[in-house]
Parts: sequence; C-alpha cells; structure tokens
Amino acid sequence: MSHRIPFGKALRCVLLASLLLGGSRPACAQTFYTARSVLALFFPSSQRVTYRRFELTPELRGKLTQKLGAPPAKDAYTFYYALTGETVDGYALIDEVMGQYMPITYAIKFSPRGAVQQVEIMAYRENYGSEVGDARFRKQFVGKTAADPLLLDSDIVAVSGATLSCRALTGGLRRGLALLQELLLRDKVGK
Repeated sequence: MSHRIPFGKALRCVLLASLLLGGSRPACAQTFYTARSVLALFFPSSQRVTYRRFELTPELRGKLTQKLGAPPAKDAYTFYYALTGETVDGYALIDEVMGQYMPITYAIKFSPRGAVQQVEIMAYRENYGSEVGDARFRKQFVGKTAADPLLLDSDIVAVSGATLSCRALTGGLRRGLALLQELLLRDKVGK
C-alpha cells in the first residue's frame, strides 16, 4: 500500500523543514576543482606530487594562535609538495574557511620560498559572495608571504557584496602562510 502526499503539501513540508533547520534559503553549491585537478593545474610540469600531514602540537597551536589572533581551525593540516627529481617545485594547501553559512574550499599554491603564486576557489556553497572567485580578487594574494599583514581593506581590497567571504578567505590565506612558514620553511631560511 503506497501513501501519496499531495505536491503542495510536500512542498510546504520541505520549505518548513528548511526554515526550521536554519536555512532561510538553500545554498547554491558550485564545485570548480577536485584535489587532483587543482594540483594538476598548479604543477603541470612537475614529475610528481606527494604530501605530508602535520599534526599540530599544543606548543605550535599556541604559537599560531598568538600569530593569527585565533586558534587554527583544525588539529592537522596536509601540505602537498611538487617535485622534479629531488627539487621542490612548490607547495600547495587545500583548506576551508567558513563563509556566512557554509564552508568555502580553496587551494593555495606557494613558491619553494613561501610566496603565494596562485589561489583557486575549489567549491563555493553560498548564494552570495561568489565574487571571491574572480581573478581580480584572488590576484591580490600573489606574491604575499608570511611577513605580509594580509588585512582586509588595508592591503587586500574586498569585493562589494562579498565582504564576509573576502574576510574569511583573507584569514584563510593568512593562516596558510603561517602554517607553511612554521611547518615547512622555518628551518630552511637562507637555503
């Protein structure tokens, strides 16, 4: 025996459930890259790409919290290394920041010395603010290092209508640069 719910009643139930679960409007997910495709974009001529996962010690979490003004979002981060022979061609980090309601997944390509070379939005799930994916916004990060302040409306200009996403992504880039410096480059200064 099957039970049919009239379409109008079903629609009202879905809308009511959406409102009760906190979503006044459904998110509009856009996926642009997978991990494999963004790494291929970043390192097209490297012989291989490998990775290393770093667990954050309490000491390192404290140091990063002091440097960033907030604790790192996760207890572990994975950095990707692009290699040609034994030479490091660059590094990459895939991470997420919280937008207004949903996470924004992004990837950063770093030079072997720790400067941002490219930023790509991998998945954007909000209805508004997707302008953070525009090249003119993302290009502002190119050349930045852990020594740069990366402050919104100071050295990074926000996109009108996407302020929350711009602020979140700027904070994520600042975190990525600090992690790269502390986890990979701190002992390589001058090398």
